[in-house]
Amino acid sequence: MNTVTVSASRRYDILIERGLLRRAGELVRGVTNAGTVMLVSDDSVWPLYGETVQKSLVDAGFSVCRFAFPHGESSKCAKTYLALLDALCENRLTRADAVVALGGGVVGDLTGFAASTYLRGIGFIQIPTTLLAMVDSSVGGKTAIDLPAGKNLAGTFYQPWLVLCDPDCLDSLPDEIFRDGCAEVIKYAVLGNAPFFDELKNTPPRTHLEHIIETCVRMKRDIVAQDEFDRGQRQLLNLGHTFGHGIEACSSFAVSHGSAVAIGMAMIVRSAAQLGLCTAGTRDAVLTLLRQYGLPGDCAYPVEQMLGTILHDKKASGGTRGRQSRTEGASVPTAVGSCEIRKTPASEISDWLRAGGAK
Repeated sequence: MNTVTVSASRRYDILIERGLLRRAGELVRGVTNAGTVMLVSDDSVWPLYGETVQKSLVDAGFSVCRFAFPHGESSKCAKTYLALLDALCENRLTRADAVVALGGGVVGDLTGFAASTYLRGIGFIQIPTTLLAMVDSSVGGKTAIDLPAGKNLAGTFYQPWLVLCDPDCLDSLPDEIFRDGCAEVIKYAVLGNAPFFDELKNTPPRTHLEHIIETCVRMKRDIVAQDEFDRGQRQLLNLGHTFGHGIEACSSFAVSHGSAVAIGMAMIVRSAAQLGLCTAGTRDAVLTLLRQYGLPGDCAYPVEQMLGTILHDKKASGGTRGRQSRTEGASVPTAVGSCEIRKTPASEISDWLRAGGAK
């Protein structure tokens, strides 16, 4: 078993090994004395893994109640969040109890937000079942729901007590969802690991999943240890997300998160090359790897539409007297394996969007 320990406001382990789902109960019991756990999942994951995890939890002595909701980004909303809080109340969970998130990024984000706010905080365990969630969203403590005005606008920093990554779950992933996770994997290679970038070029990802997961979470662990609350170095992890969140919003979330991040990475590396911040060789290497993994790279939305969504994103900062006084923090590639954080005035973001390929 590979173990990565995160030292943040709460210290916890990320365990990576095939077959962990069948051992979930004993491993969760190792971090909590809860009498009751709420097992939260969605209607696509529960039929695959819900009964296995529930049985493991019951065998470990937990009383288990369950909450499942329709899969997809549209469920990461206030209505589902409030329904989950109601379920926690109805089942009389106390501060001594815990919630277990079984699913992808939507399940983890929503469950974590509920765990952090119910009774001002109860136990929270992540069991991610997608590549994207294993390498990124389950680690680091960001929880959130979407609001009508934008993605992840209501949320908290709330570290889990344990993360269990079972690569066996990835065997059942449809190719398009697996590719979504590959976008986040490529992000890590571009922002800070050139040898890993070369590995991704030369080795099919499904042949070394445990290594990929461990490499990504170790990188994220190190960044979170320096900047848990996203005020500086952690913004490097926004590579592809500044424009990506705009693409998701413009598409009304018809474009998946991983595809949007891939397009966002392609846009920012094109912009960086055009503005002289990286070489054409860096641009071409990143675009080639994205294409190799079957990921999209072109933005279908006009500059003004993208600009409106980006300036309402949680990563924007600055003035309140109009959007032109605001700045946007972006993670910008300077070479393969190297990025820098650039604060860009709102008045210049449209130039970056055009350079990146927005219409």
